[in-house]
Amino acid sequence: MTKRLLIIDDEPDIRRILQVSLEEIAGWQVSTAESGSQALTIVKTGQWDAIVLDISMPDMDGFDVFKQLQSDPYTQAIPVVLLTAKVQPSDRRRFAQMGVAGVIAKPFNPVTISNQVAQTLGW
Repeated sequence: MTKRLLIIDDEPDIRRILQVSLEEIAGWQVSTAESGSQALTIVKTGQWDAIVLDISMPDMDGFDVFKQLQSDPYTQAIPVVLLTAKVQPSDRRRFAQMGVAGVIAKPFNPVTISNQVAQTLGW
């Protein structure tokens, strides 16, 4: 069965590269959201196998989006992979305490990103 992923990132280039990489290389079905508020609307429109979530976004950052996903019974079971340039030890500790499925550092390699996502999620 094809995996369905939602990518949440405010940068159009990142969304496009991720979508193409995950669809073309892994064969997954990918939807995108350009903001946290848009994502919280889209996530209710279907069944998702995972969410790839950028941390640094205007208006509502990835931490706020994750908190809202976790507080909603409909979305709290969806595994979330964080996509971030923040990879300091203090950031990693905070991510680990959040209960996310994993963290992928930016910049990422478009050729290997689907493998990273699959490994992180145990697929």
